[in-house]
Amino acid sequence: MAAFYHRLHHHHHHHFSQHHLHPPSTDLRRLFHRLTIASSLSIICFSLVYLLTGGCESELAENSEIKPSARDFLARASGWRQEGNGTDALGSGHAAPETNSSGKEWTAARRLPQALIIGVKKGGTRALLEFLRLHPDIRALGSEPHFFDRHYARGLDWYRSMMPKALDGQIVMEKTPRYFVTVDTPARVHAMSQNVKLIVVVRDPVTRAISDYTQIISKTPDIPSFESLAFKNRTTGQIDSLWSPLWIGLYAQHMERWLAWFPRNQIHLVSGERLIADPAGELGKVQDFLGLQRIVTDKHFYFNKTKGFPCLKKPEGSSKPHCLGKTKGRTHVSIDPEVIRKLRDFYKPHNQRFYQLAGQNFGWH
Repeated sequence: MAAFYHRLHHHHHHHFSQHHLHPPSTDLRRLFHRLTIASSLSIICFSLVYLLTGGCESELAENSEIKPSARDFLARASGWRQEGNGTDALGSGHAAPETNSSGKEWTAARRLPQALIIGVKKGGTRALLEFLRLHPDIRALGSEPHFFDRHYARGLDWYRSMMPKALDGQIVMEKTPRYFVTVDTPARVHAMSQNVKLIVVVRDPVTRAISDYTQIISKTPDIPSFESLAFKNRTTGQIDSLWSPLWIGLYAQHMERWLAWFPRNQIHLVSGERLIADPAGELGKVQDFLGLQRIVTDKHFYFNKTKGFPCLKKPEGSSKPHCLGKTKGRTHVSIDPEVIRKLRDFYKPHNQRFYQLAGQNFGWH
């Protein structure tokens, strides 16, 4: 910049000393040229000042503290590009905002996740992830990478390469519900980061097991009945607690394994039932836990009566309303009430122990 001004200055002196040599037309052309440069500069400077002082903050005046990435998001949403078009005569109306947004992109990098949704299967993890992705400061992987349970041998560089690019203030996250129940996972996650924030969506273990079985039967229709798999011995009523749909619901036992590696305040529990009944309330607590502004609120949801689920009015990058996919909210297979009663008895002590570890009662009967 200094060199540029120096050149301009030098050129200025030179211009007057040689004044009589130039015909008026050249003078005019030079003057116009200098004016163009001056106005381009002023536009660039104005844009920079506008960005630095956060010209878009007025939209969220009540929130005094906006993280740069949120402001970046708001600015993108409010469309600098349109504002730029008015100054097209100078050809640099576009340039300032464009340079800014692409300059921002250069700082976006692939980073290891700072938060994980670790469980539980059929608890509502997909819904939670989709709801969280509405937040401009969350960058989440859409698929389940299964790094810590299946692909650990591929190494952290592979894992990082899977992550979406994120700006500085943004939180990178992924969900793999299997993590909560796999034995080696807590130590492996801890080896990546001691400060990672962990989220577990829990749901009544009995309805969770039925939901799990419903999913299994949709994929392998010739599977034995729920009852025959749930009991080791139907006559003695002895339950097979190692059958995956039942074993996953032993939350206390899994939670204890995580608490051996992470402090309780680094693990946030989401009630799967409340996530459906009051999505905004549960989302508010998750945003607090992640240290984010509460941007996802009840404005984002409407309740779909046929599906029995909350849906999004406007999901990430789309203007159409959106409910979760066809495989979500399946009608559960009907199970003998006597079997359900036995399962409730089986889970009762486990649930009580879990409530103590969690420091909250989830109200499962």
